[in-house]
Amino acid sequence: MSTQYSETKAREVEESIRKKFHKTLLSKFCKAIQEYDLLRPGDKVAVCISGGKDSMLMAKLFQELKRHNKFDFELVFLVMNPGYTKKNQEMIEKNAKMLNIPITVFETNIFENVFNIEKSPCYICARMRRGHLYSKAKELGCNKIALGHHYDDVIETILMGMLYGGQVQTMMPKLHSTNFEGMELIRPMYLIKEEDIIKWRDYNKLEFLQCACKFTEKLAAENGEMNSKRKKMKELIAMLKKDDPQVDQNIFASLENVNLSTVIAYKDKNGVRHHFKDDYDK
Repeated sequence: MSTQYSETKAREVEESIRKKFHKTLLSKFCKAIQEYDLLRPGDKVAVCISGGKDSMLMAKLFQELKRHNKFDFELVFLVMNPGYTKKNQEMIEKNAKMLNIPITVFETNIFENVFNIEKSPCYICARMRRGHLYSKAKELGCNKIALGHHYDDVIETILMGMLYGGQVQTMMPKLHSTNFEGMELIRPMYLIKEEDIIKWRDYNKLEFLQCACKFTEKLAAENGEMNSKRKKMKELIAMLKKDDPQVDQNIFASLENVNLSTVIAYKDKNGVRHHFKDDYDK
């Protein structure tokens, strides 16, 4: 890949973000940052890139925000290799170069450690990945890590919690780390819909990693297809939207409109459980 091609492609992608996809991508990115107070002057953010469309777009949106430079903050584009195949790792590095994203790569052996775990391997893998990202980001002087979860991830998480976990919860726009003092996780893609990310990807004729996890590749080889709970949630939401296009917006809004007087029980921020019977007769 020539340097000239990379520069030209990067400019085309950036131009598409500023113009064609300004309303659906850049505006919503900035809105989430402002609405949830995700960035503050002096922050140093580790933008965590997995190689997929979501995190690659997040990196470009951060670059665009930095270009306007309304207040001072720093960025590190962090790529963790948890045990990718050589082909997948090369694809990530090739895309980063083409899109003019100066990545910092570090190695781990997470895939090897979780490959033979039968119970909740995805949960364990996610916890380990996050821990490594926090640790490396802190080592590099960052006080925040940014993950590329989007609007659809939030909605799917709400339904998964209700249908499979028996609880009402969601993926928060930001969280304080419980294990790394002074570190915070932010999700600036929180208001961006996946369909708009796909439109941006296809418009620019970009190809990213779909899933580079050895565990899901193993299941796909054994079962023919990886039929995950999240995939089921996508299908359920798509089916419901055929009757009511506002279904996804209503699910999202439901977590901002919780009436505790109509909830049988809930836990407060300290984990203390409250039941409606506690003060029913008062």
